[in-house]
Amino acid sequence: MSIVTVQLGQCGNQVGHELFDIICSDAQEGGRERKVYNTASCERFFHRTAHGDLIARAVLVDMEPKVINQSITRAAKSGRWRYGEESHFSQKQGSGNNWANGYCVHGPRHRDVVEELVRREVERCDRLAGLMAMMSVAGGTGSGVGTYVTQCVRDIYPKSFILNHLTWPYGTGEVIVQNYNSVLTLAHLYQLSDAILVHENDTVHKICGQLLNIKHISFGDVNGVIAHQLGSVLQPALTADSHGAYSRNPLGELVSALACHPEYKLLSVCTIPQMSSASMAYSAFSWPGLLKHLRQMLVSNTKMEEGIDWQVRPPAGSERTGSLTGPGFNTSLANLLILRGKDVYSAETAGFEDPGLYSSWLPSGEAFNSWKSPVPFNKYAKSATLVSNSRALLRPLDNMVGKAWNMFASRAYIHQYIKFGISEEDFLDSFASLEQVVSSYSQLC
Repeated sequence: MSIVTVQLGQCGNQVGHELFDIICSDAQEGGRERKVYNTASCERFFHRTAHGDLIARAVLVDMEPKVINQSITRAAKSGRWRYGEESHFSQKQGSGNNWANGYCVHGPRHRDVVEELVRREVERCDRLAGLMAMMSVAGGTGSGVGTYVTQCVRDIYPKSFILNHLTWPYGTGEVIVQNYNSVLTLAHLYQLSDAILVHENDTVHKICGQLLNIKHISFGDVNGVIAHQLGSVLQPALTADSHGAYSRNPLGELVSALACHPEYKLLSVCTIPQMSSASMAYSAFSWPGLLKHLRQMLVSNTKMEEGIDWQVRPPAGSERTGSLTGPGFNTSLANLLILRGKDVYSAETAGFEDPGLYSSWLPSGEAFNSWKSPVPFNKYAKSATLVSNSRALLRPLDNMVGKAWNMFASRAYIHQYIKFGISEEDFLDSFASLEQVVSSYSQLC
């Protein structure tokens, strides 16, 4: 089954390009044992022309042409895949880092053409698994137009699965109004999306510096890490009931495994190992070692294997608490473990089935799922990825809402949003919606 990706704004288009490039590279690795896997991957993310060229199942949208043109050119120059000749839309004027400008002005103005691009791409799929919208929450086009396009997609395809991938801005600030844009985006997407998968730029930046040993970190480096982790989630894998076939619905199974309650839609992801290509040649990993580290990363809410707090333990039943400032244990609602590589069926995953990891109101047998593939991913002989619906994103969410509220209370920049059609009541509704999300996750125990 196929996934149609909608790349929105500068960040969404850059990350989207990196994702397709990694997937295409992985799907074209040689080996007899990879034939079925490679075919399933290509069908999921690409369609072929009459000449056999791979065309990404993607729609590119931005209010400025530069990044889209760069993505199209880089894909074509790879010689392995490219974007469709009529699968993109751009204008010459951006959204000014203003969510209201993107959502209230640019989105409605260009609705018909963007909907037609999406509809055309969907019609190329023999079987649609769902749609994935990729965007940042900091700027104006990715967040504002991205939210509006997600709303349109939901209206057109009410029964299809929609996954939103969001890139969370640096905490030190990329845009002065990024917290406003983030609040408005998240509050609206929570009503539209089946699940919201989040990458934090601060975390990815640390991975680039501390694990990949990159001295001068670029946005390309950050986007490459995000794309690697996304690819490890979305590439074909076998589920417990797939009977050896890769053709089942990847987005539907992801949502059903992790987003079982409408109050809980925020997903985080971590992957192990992650290292520079120079280090990879001299490294060997065992499944027990990888899974021991990954489990403790989950327990202690550590996003990379360096700096894990080994003192944190799941609490006993009588010790459970919903406090935001309690000990460092990270309570989960649901976890999906994806294992790829050599000897994958010998990996013992019982540590992730421990009831102590999960909320008391959902049986651990329903809260934990695992997918496996004997095919290595992106040059790693063995790799493990954990997608988690847990309290991992609670603190950054709470901090973001708090900063936005402080600005709103002082009426900073409110007029910039009102002039494009957003009222103070719209802000208050968004704050109320996210306060409920914060409350729900803080009580997850």
